[in-house]
Amino acid sequence: MNHRFLLLLLMFLPFFSGAAETEQYVLDDGDRISIKVYGEEDLSMDILLSTRGRFDYPYLGRLEAAGKSVGQLQRIIEKGLRGDYLIDPKVTVNVIQFRKFYVNGEVNQPGGYDYQPGLTIGKAIAIAGGFTDRASRKKIQKTEAKNGRTQKNVGLSQTVGPGDIIVVDQSFF
Repeated sequence: MNHRFLLLLLMFLPFFSGAAETEQYVLDDGDRISIKVYGEEDLSMDILLSTRGRFDYPYLGRLEAAGKSVGQLQRIIEKGLRGDYLIDPKVTVNVIQFRKFYVNGEVNQPGGYDYQPGLTIGKAIAIAGGFTDRASRKKIQKTEAKNGRTQKNVGLSQTVGPGDIIVVDQSFF
């Protein structure tokens, strides 16, 4: 294999894997999405998903986005527009703002932050300004938004999902 090609492939691999991860991202209320239909400005729009993950779309009525991946929603819109409205619609759906995750407790800037694909506990704490001087590096808990399950003493490399809540406890020493 050509070494230049391999080098280029390795350079661009993160972009491809991020796109694949976003393609599988499951939408829910609070996500802001962009729908683009090639050559059809009236059908292209940015939407903030409502509290039920629904939105109104021209010609198709109310669509349910919650619980669907970006790719699934894209195929639903393409199928709905094909035939009666457009011959061969080219639709892209992208997340332009992910819903928030939350970091509380002994971090410098507790609060809600926009989710990012590939997020870990360590990255989330860094986004929240890092540990305070009184923070325990081992007593960190995570409550998952998708099922409400709370895990205690999670590691810094554990993944974080959108809507998850991270709490950093205080250290005794």
